[in-house]
Amino acid sequence: MTLETKGHGDTPDPDLYFTKADLVGVVPHDNDPVVISVVLVGRKVHRSLIDQGSSTNVLFWSTFVNLRLSPDQLRPHDKCSIGFVGDQVECQGYIDLRTTFSDEEAARTIVIRYVVVNTPSDYNLLLGRPSLNRL
Repeated sequence: MTLETKGHGDTPDPDLYFTKADLVGVVPHDNDPVVISVVLVGRKVHRSLIDQGSSTNVLFWSTFVNLRLSPDQLRPHDKCSIGFVGDQVECQGYIDLRTTFSDEEAARTIVIRYVVVNTPSDYNLLLGRPSLNRL
């Protein structure tokens, strides 16, 4: 992958280029989920799912606890979220966290509002359209 930065005013606008060398050993799957790692409160959080179908950014309770965040930091969240199969999940509240997306020199940090839910998941967090649009 090649990264070129072209300035437009004060904000550099990176262009990403993929070459055939980037595809060596990769078997493309058209409907595989996009799972990345991000940095929250100075810790790398793996298994972060990019969910273009979600209108909410979700941080799962187990991840919240593992990050050693205090429940006192949660703000009340009066809306209830609906799970993938229509079930309701217990909302603990929401929290705004600085989230870093890193590709070495092209790192970007934004504040993301996460709804914290207490439900089991294979992922640590879901990044929905609000985050993607800001990026």
